Amino acid sequence: MSETTQAAHAHATAQSQTETTADSGAAPGTASAVRTAPGRTRERDAFFDNAKYLAIVLVAVGHAWEPLRSGSRAVTALYMIVYAFHMPTFIVVSGYFSRGFDWSAERLKRLVTGVAVPYVVFETAYTLYTRWTDQVPERPISLLGPLYLTWFLAALFIWRLTTPLWRFVRWPMLLALALAVPATVTPSIGNDLALQRTLQYLPFFVLGLYLKPEHFQLLRRREVRILAVPVFACALAVAYWAVPRRSGDWFFHRDGAEELGAPGWYGPVMTLTLFACSLLLTACFLAWVPRRRMWFTALGAGTLYAYLLHGFFAQGAKFWGWYEPDWVHGPLGEITATAVAAVIATVLCTPPVQQVFRFVMEPKMQWAFRQYASGPGARPNRAQGE
Repeated sequence: MSETTQAAHAHATAQSQTETTADSGAAPGTASAVRTAPGRTRERDAFFDNAKYLAIVLVAVGHAWEPLRSGSRAVTALYMIVYAFHMPTFIVVSGYFSRGFDWSAERLKRLVTGVAVPYVVFETAYTLYTRWTDQVPERPISLLGPLYLTWFLAALFIWRLTTPLWRFVRWPMLLALALAVPATVTPSIGNDLALQRTLQYLPFFVLGLYLKPEHFQLLRRREVRILAVPVFACALAVAYWAVPRRSGDWFFHRDGAEELGAPGWYGPVMTLTLFACSLLLTACFLAWVPRRRMWFTALGAGTLYAYLLHGFFAQGAKFWGWYEPDWVHGPLGEITATAVAAVIATVLCTPPVQQVFRFVMEPKMQWAFRQYASGPGARPNRAQGE
């Protein structure tokens, strides 16, 4: 199968490969093929599975670097670079695989079981867990205020639910940016359902909705991969320069300009600037992603598991004192923390982990839904319960 044909098949497998941390329910198992009908399989696109796996490793590594930033300008610069593109990558890919989403019964059911249910479960789990690790026993369980990693599921639920609207309106990117820009100058938006991040990251999702296989094909060109080298080198130099001069919190997209100590007019400028920079680095990262099957390709189906589970290790590491020894804050410790985070993320993508946690991440929940006949405009099957 040619690379172009594989890319064209990506849309057809959207519901089997749904979201990563950017999966809204990674495909069950880790086989390279996904079932589309009895006795038939459709090949997964290795490029997207590779991209998701490499991106989730960077997410875990970024969290491992966080406690090391204060003592190392180089680590902080790398941290800023990674945060500039790892979540935008997930969100663009999530938008790409959401192109076929509509308000049909089957897809709404998958949205509930693959996004809403994990959100409720992990929001509760992380609240209870961080009561212990952060020593904050009074921390309330609030489904309106996403804690730690769960913000992405809240945002993804909103993005996917509004997908038909973004496929319908004219000038969707302008509209998405028009919503993202005011978010940086309106602190009163608050943190309910992570609306700050939801709006500020929205343009990446909408862009993904409108990408086509040929756009990813452009990144396969040799000259693009070569150009990505000086782009990343320049980005790293700028990040190293900016460490003592600018706050890296802009890359979290969770605060308004005034909350970051900047004047209000700075927000729109930074929103558009960071969108352009993140998009450029995302393209460079995707240009380097292997197109062929690799030893880690099958792990791309389990990235949602790694995303939601690695946070327990990241939070626990600080509580268990892993960062307290002096040597951890030197070059050897930084390399060790990077390697350990990468290994943990890899293990959490494996089939045994998926099998253990599938009841939470991909529950069937047939008991919770009415039976609908198949086909557009289908009505409830009255013979089966209505």
